Amino acid sequence: MAKLTVKDLNVRGKRVFVRVDYNVPLEEKDGQMVITDETRIRETLPTLKLLTEQGAKIILAAHLGRPKGQREPSMSLRPVAARLAELLGRPVAFVDDCVGEKAEKTVGLLQPGDVLLLENVRYYKEEEANDAAFAEKLAKLADVYVNDAFGAAHRAHASTEGIARVISKRGGACAAGLLMERELKFLGDELENPARPFIVILGGAKVSDKILVIDRLLEKANTILIGGAMAYTFRLAQGFKTGKSLVEPDKLDVAKSVLAKAKERGVKFLLPSDDVIAVPVKTDKLDKKGKAVIDYQQVRVNTDMNCPDDAAGLDIGPASTKAFCEEVAKAKTILWNGPMGLFEDKRFAEGTNAVARAVAEVTQKLGAKSIIGGGDSVKALNKAKLGDQVTFMSTGGGASLEFLEGKELPGVAALSDKK
Repeated sequence: MAKLTVKDLNVRGKRVFVRVDYNVPLEEKDGQMVITDETRIRETLPTLKLLTEQGAKIILAAHLGRPKGQREPSMSLRPVAARLAELLGRPVAFVDDCVGEKAEKTVGLLQPGDVLLLENVRYYKEEEANDAAFAEKLAKLADVYVNDAFGAAHRAHASTEGIARVISKRGGACAAGLLMERELKFLGDELENPARPFIVILGGAKVSDKILVIDRLLEKANTILIGGAMAYTFRLAQGFKTGKSLVEPDKLDVAKSVLAKAKERGVKFLLPSDDVIAVPVKTDKLDKKGKAVIDYQQVRVNTDMNCPDDAAGLDIGPASTKAFCEEVAKAKTILWNGPMGLFEDKRFAEGTNAVARAVAEVTQKLGAKSIIGGGDSVKALNKAKLGDQVTFMSTGGGASLEFLEGKELPGVAALSDKK
């Protein structure tokens, strides 16, 4: 059933609670928290501009990081309010709470066209618990609910699902924002009956993360290209040695059944025929998460399907890159989710970058539809400065995968159906 969208609403003078995804990466610089990637903020601007033009009183809510119900100053949304004001070209008020007297008073002062950003909803543990009383407190601030946070729509939290139920029950409208509408269009409608050939490119670390997606896409795709560490679980399932590559030995049956299903359905299923390998050596340095930093030595191309015992596969090799790019060049529709290797290290980025260039080229020159399913694939495209040369880049990581698997997203299900 089609959902109500922000374009269907009359919001003049109304308090519109907009759930956005401002879970942006922050870094401390000279004692200040600085936003390092503002994509998620920019993506909400069309919805916010539409609402301000229509004279809505806009109340924005979002989460940032995992403060686990504590007021963690490094996860405050205050820096986001400042940057949003610059991008919108109008003041954005900020209140250091999201419910209660202070929030209610600030909302009460809003005039049509004003924008207010509430503090991190995850400062309250009731948010993730989808606590009914907390959802009521959020709903007290609003007449209308708009969800533009596709990246959080797979979570049944108070600000994504609970509040919608409360507002809906009292007769208020609950609508999708423009970004949410585009996500549902490209990841849903456009892939329902894709123009063919329909090529799916899947990468990333784990088969287990993508198994349901692979299974569903085997029913629709003409060709599936597999890169990233997940390729090694398939290689292991085929009896090859994988050395120190990242594999999931407990998922071999799953990999075998995928290969069998692809064969049975006549889907071209391409795994890398060569790779870029290196010897991983633990150093005594620690990364931001406190894990030992790995130094990769003896970087080289390996044309054998077996990986040496002391080495790990970290990117697809030149022959695989060429084969993958040739497949991409034939596509009319492309869905890409997951990088081809450890692209953050430029020694292992060529596979991902070459595929990104091929996807951008077939989109720009031949009019193919290219849909990038969130997460690291978006990061990789932005890093290669090709983000503006594809049809659509999803803002949802886990949400994109769950939606592609065919799961109902609580944040979408809670929105009003179009009459």
